[in-house]
Amino acid sequence: MSKEKVWGRLTEFARPFQKQILGALFLLLLGTSAELAGPFLAKVMIDNHILAIQKPWYQLDEVPPQAAGQVASLNGTNYIREDVAAMTGLALDSIKQKEVTVLTEGTTYYLVFGKVNPNAEKQFTPIAPENSRERFEVTTKDPSGQKMTSTGIRLTAEEVKVMYQGDFLPIVWLSVGYGALILLSAGFNYVQILWLQKIAQRIIQQMRMKLFIHLQKLPVAFFDKTPVGALVSRVSNDTEAIRELYVSVLATFVQNGLYLIGILIALYILQPELAFFCFLTVPVLVLLVYVYQKYSSRYYAVIRAKLSDMNTTINEMIQNMTIVQAFRREKGVQKEFADVNEDYFKVRMKEINLESLLLRPAVDLIWKISLTLIVWYYGSTSFHSAISFGALFAFVDYMGRFFEPINMIMNRLSQMQQATISAGRVFEIMDEMTEKQETGAQIERPRGEVVFDSVSFAYQGDDYVLKNVSFTAQPGQTIALVGHTGSGKSSLMNLLLGFYPVTKGSILIDGQDMRQIDTHSVRSHVGLVLQDPFLFTGSIGFNIRMYKDTITDEEVKRAAKAVRADEFISKLPGGYDEPVVERGMTLSAGQRQLISFARALAADPAMLILDEATASIDSETELAIQEALHVLSKGRTTFIIAHRLSTIQHADQILVLSRGEIMERGTHDELMAQNGLYQKMYQLQQGSASVESA
Repeated sequence: MSKEKVWGRLTEFARPFQKQILGALFLLLLGTSAELAGPFLAKVMIDNHILAIQKPWYQLDEVPPQAAGQVASLNGTNYIREDVAAMTGLALDSIKQKEVTVLTEGTTYYLVFGKVNPNAEKQFTPIAPENSRERFEVTTKDPSGQKMTSTGIRLTAEEVKVMYQGDFLPIVWLSVGYGALILLSAGFNYVQILWLQKIAQRIIQQMRMKLFIHLQKLPVAFFDKTPVGALVSRVSNDTEAIRELYVSVLATFVQNGLYLIGILIALYILQPELAFFCFLTVPVLVLLVYVYQKYSSRYYAVIRAKLSDMNTTINEMIQNMTIVQAFRREKGVQKEFADVNEDYFKVRMKEINLESLLLRPAVDLIWKISLTLIVWYYGSTSFHSAISFGALFAFVDYMGRFFEPINMIMNRLSQMQQATISAGRVFEIMDEMTEKQETGAQIERPRGEVVFDSVSFAYQGDDYVLKNVSFTAQPGQTIALVGHTGSGKSSLMNLLLGFYPVTKGSILIDGQDMRQIDTHSVRSHVGLVLQDPFLFTGSIGFNIRMYKDTITDEEVKRAAKAVRADEFISKLPGGYDEPVVERGMTLSAGQRQLISFARALAADPAMLILDEATASIDSETELAIQEALHVLSKGRTTFIIAHRLSTIQHADQILVLSRGEIMERGTHDELMAQNGLYQKMYQLQQGSASVESA
């Protein structure tokens, strides 16, 4: 399945939640915007307020009315900062002759009379005090190397506060705003992450449910060729990988994509040349993504397949632990698992090596090279003259933020690849053709007339396991099917249950072709007991009801008593509420078979199929079941597949199959009188004939 189709299907699953997803992404946008606005506030706070004291100041002889409250008064002399003067509307030309400069040396502030470059090399020399004030001579060098000398005084802490008085409140408010933005960003991100997690869990819940329901609709032939471990891996592991796509990958790509756009815009506002340089790295990063996706998709497809193989091996080993231990095959199974595990390890290492080369290390290398080239191009002197310290701080902050989201996106690429491959595997199962449902007619409880009319069947190609089989079962009759292993007995019943379509011929139920009847409608009227009974985790009563809540407790007990299962159930501590562990392994094989038999009878079917149903029951219990069957089979058409011929002597018709064909038919007495295959089989079981004569 192509990636485009996979993403289209994933979008369809998310479509019912599009409003919630858009809401979460809107919160993500708000959180990202709040986080991106922080450095701008820091720049304003640094340039316009913290370092604003170093801007040009002007001495005022008189304070204009519009500047009242905006000046700094030191020892009776009033000073106004250049940006404040511009805001109050003062004409700078009239006061430029009285410009003063505030310089800093460590934590010491100086007021220098005249214009001085604060970034130039400075030398402070004490001179004679005046009016008890410390005075200094400040010597600076201009870019041409010419020395300039000015005089100034050292400011006290109180005087520095006076000159900063107009900046205290803005610094406080900007700091509060910066903190508020951090809290808002954290709050928005918390809500959107919680929201996206809930949406993703709901999407995967529905996907798993849809996949589970789809598996139940698949024909039995699909499960014949598909390992159980592979299916379990797709329902659990693969859907979990898809969940990460909706949570981590979606949020990361959207958030960091917005980050990158916002950061490029911010860098352009701060310094267009630097923004352009950062933009030049984007094609290199796109190339990295392309190369990674090209090779990682191959590795992840193999990884998911190997993981399925591991699950299959584990499932087979656990299901057949008795055989493994009985035949002392632990080392052989260990070697088989070790080989699969080693293959998984090797392909994982290839994927890890690819990630280590093309993801974060490669991005970090590009970041370091970019920063080195920028520093080399501008140099420290160019930085001082080209941009302010606040802009430099914001630029370095944004540059770090520019590559961090790229790293996060690159790190999520592996999860995106895994999710895409996993989604493709899940959708492959969903695209498997299901049984035809509700295409035929619904039938009421049938009378039980079953006709096989020239039925032939092959599982594959022309390799027929049933050849031109014809017989009629009248309502209420008991039909027994006997024959050697592989003669086609179970295949006949699989066709009657609709597990496989008839290749040639037809099966009629009450005169109606099964092709025209809904398969599930037929199965609802058939009771089935297999040779290897399967019990579900739950209680004994639950296993007899088998999800059919309309069956009352009284009906459950009646069915159990009819097959004499009540005798051991009533002795259990919990009775019919006794817990049943997986596969009912705490019960004996005979007890499990009796519960399975009670399950079929409790459903009150119109037809019964017993596939070696008495194979695991002792002779005494078998006799009781035979007696119960005579009563319960009245009004029901019963099919019995048996190897023990003593259990079918009462059958109305016995069909002897060999290599897919009916060789003999009749009652027990009629077949014994024919001196044919049935008689030999019966005598062998009774010990009346020798192996040689057979």
